[in-house]
Amino acid sequence: MLKPLRTVMTAALLTIATYGVAAELAGGHPDTYVVKKGDTLWDIAGRFLKKPWLWPEIWQANPQVKNPHLIFPGDVLSLAYLDRVAVQEGPRQEAPINAIPLSEVESFLKDLRVVDEFEDLPYVVGLEGDRLRSAGNQLVYVKGLDAAQPGQRYMVVRPSQRFQTMDPDRCCEPSGRRAQSLDFRGQRNWGTESLWAYQLPPGGGEFLGYELAKVSTATVTRGIVGDAEAATLLVDDNGREVRAGDRLIPVEAQSYDLQFFPHAPAQEPAVEKARVIAVTDMVSSGGTRDVVALSVGAADGVDNGTVFSVWRQGSIEVDRVRAGIDRSPDAHTRGEKVKLPDEFTSHVMVFRTFDKVSYALVMDGIAPTRLGYRLKHPDATN
Repeated sequence: MLKPLRTVMTAALLTIATYGVAAELAGGHPDTYVVKKGDTLWDIAGRFLKKPWLWPEIWQANPQVKNPHLIFPGDVLSLAYLDRVAVQEGPRQEAPINAIPLSEVESFLKDLRVVDEFEDLPYVVGLEGDRLRSAGNQLVYVKGLDAAQPGQRYMVVRPSQRFQTMDPDRCCEPSGRRAQSLDFRGQRNWGTESLWAYQLPPGGGEFLGYELAKVSTATVTRGIVGDAEAATLLVDDNGREVRAGDRLIPVEAQSYDLQFFPHAPAQEPAVEKARVIAVTDMVSSGGTRDVVALSVGAADGVDNGTVFSVWRQGSIEVDRVRAGIDRSPDAHTRGEKVKLPDEFTSHVMVFRTFDKVSYALVMDGIAPTRLGYRLKHPDATN
């Protein structure tokens, strides 16, 4: 008796899930779609769904799919039967499609990381010939690699940002101040180029981490010998110039994800904390396919593929009809002011997650994504 009952209940639940998914399907979708090389999971989901981050729900309604995440060029997606998605497998000659092209975020995956501290890492104390800068195929001398063995490879990194949360009352528009790179002590290095445009928090904020940027890679040629107190490394011929104070970390074969699957956050983001804290390319706002840094990470339940909606915080305006127009805005009481609604600007998807910070790509939007804007659940309406 129990087995038939379980079968009936499973079928009923599957039907409910199917109709729930059908309610989110975009109108005018084709009956079938052949996946092509160059497609992205986000773009395909956007063709079929009103909300691309609901892609996992479609797969959950289709237990016949062998692997609910991986689809390949040549696969045929069908939505004809009860608006259910089914997959007819094509040839497995290409790599599975991703949510985003890796080429758009490769440098953020390979060359950047956020850590709580860096002061105890090994560091460059001198350069071949007592130079001020060392380029490829030149030697550098590193303190702190006491057990180094010839052939070991290290990544040379440099502190580039000190991320902090922002004052929630003053972070809704960019302040005009750009990010400042850090020196080897983690102090601001004014006038130095920076990857990000970063709004420095008025009055400080919660410390989120130091960003370390790749400078180059180097190979140990000689450990500590004799009366020397530093190991010798040969700098590779690709990368930026190495300077004294640069830090070293072991080269990792692969420390990041290569596949991303869009989904809603596991928990509601903290409204006052979850913000856009940096935008790439030294600008204060970003558009589709720009990378932004967020003030939430793994400690906040964020993982790779998490989708947020980004909102401009509603302004507070003086009710001139009630309060009159003669006084300064600062002289009005709370009862004479009106809080305006937040305004939706875009969706972002996380592709690199650290403890308290994450990197995300702007997937779509109707307005620029600016520093200080709020992060909310992708289904939020205000």
